[in-house]
Amino acid sequence: MRYISTRGAAPVLNFEEVVLTGMASDGGLYVPEQMPQFSAEQFAEMAGLPYAEIAFRVMKPFVGGEIDDTTFRRLIDESYATFKHDAVVPLKQLDSNHYLLELFHGPTLAFKDVALQLLGRILDHFLEKRDEKAVIMGATSGDTGSAAIEGCRHCDNLDIFILHPHNRVSAVQRRQMTTVLDGNVHNIAIEGNFDDAQAMVKASFADQNFLEGTRLIAVNSINWARIMAQVVYYVAAAVAVGAPHREVSFTVPSANFGNLFAGYIARRMGLPVKQFVIATNANDILHRTLADNDFSKHELQATLAPSMDIVVSSNFERLLFEAYDRDGAAVADLLVRFQQGAVEIDDAPLAALRALFSSYSVDDDTIIEVIQEAFEHTGELLDPHTATGYRAAQRARADATTPMITLATAHPAKFEDAVVRAGFEGAPLPETMHDLMTREERYDVLPAELGAVQQYVAANRH
Repeated sequence: MRYISTRGAAPVLNFEEVVLTGMASDGGLYVPEQMPQFSAEQFAEMAGLPYAEIAFRVMKPFVGGEIDDTTFRRLIDESYATFKHDAVVPLKQLDSNHYLLELFHGPTLAFKDVALQLLGRILDHFLEKRDEKAVIMGATSGDTGSAAIEGCRHCDNLDIFILHPHNRVSAVQRRQMTTVLDGNVHNIAIEGNFDDAQAMVKASFADQNFLEGTRLIAVNSINWARIMAQVVYYVAAAVAVGAPHREVSFTVPSANFGNLFAGYIARRMGLPVKQFVIATNANDILHRTLADNDFSKHELQATLAPSMDIVVSSNFERLLFEAYDRDGAAVADLLVRFQQGAVEIDDAPLAALRALFSSYSVDDDTIIEVIQEAFEHTGELLDPHTATGYRAAQRARADATTPMITLATAHPAKFEDAVVRAGFEGAPLPETMHDLMTREERYDVLPAELGAVQQYVAANRH
């Protein structure tokens, strides 16, 4: 398996190289040169299998032999043994044809665990093989940071530095990061928003001289291995409700678009997906682009669904690359103009996107309303991000006879403020986290200045 950049000017890499590289040297994101294809029979054979076995079968083509089968199975087994539910990602029925895919049974109670428990192990495997040390640098709007830290804290060959916007993540989200005191874990609170943090991470990858030769690795959804691991639960959920013998649809709370792009990859591999519904909060660049061809930055709004408080959707570039028939030069030109102001998607690519994707935007008042409504009708207490998906599935689904699977991206205990505002006493943390709010914290507050952040990283790596 070989990987190419969405902007068409970076070297073609194999799986090991693409995992260790992250962002392409031309500023683009890596995608498979060719999509693996699964037959209906191959999908049908996965029904009822353990999640780890489905994961091995789905991901093996993307690895392309860069990890031997025995080792890859071990890495997968170790990753999903950390989840507190034997199904790993259990599926719950909400009504006659609407299902909730619970992705929050991992160590940090968010869907990012599904990919990052595996990514940390894959990275450590490749670095051990090469006798190398590396630095992980990532930005988080809430969940990615803690999941990355949990996935990498035990890695012998990695130092991890996570930037989060100071006072703009929930207390539970912050403490899941800052109470991890392992020597290779470093938390940085940036005096700015998520996009400031993300911009500094991207700038650091573009010019890594500040690390004097040490490899810098991305663990956010820029890294292809994150997308690869997320493809699996689309397949597992779809075959559980009847695929490939019937079509299924998915609704996905979306911000950086990596989660939804993984679903798109599953469809490209042959999974019969009829519709994807993009659910956004008030930071609705994805909804505006699809609905009104308004591909432009708006001022960031702080919402009850903070993990979706993002102005620029990084992984949307991967979908644009596909919509533009893999014309890297056209994508590069579009994104240069996007940085300068509002742009429009060309007619043919926009039509291709609208044929498969629908979208719906949910404000804070509606999030509260949905948390109440969903509990009344299903007994399920939703977190605010999943609430956006619940409402979007109701409003934007194209066909009520097609099973709709809404992705539940986080445990409600991570967002107690929204739950309390909806009239509930709160959502208790699992027993394994009962003392989270009293654990010792360790983090440093830095200005949103690239030089200050890079100096800190260089000084604190081992």
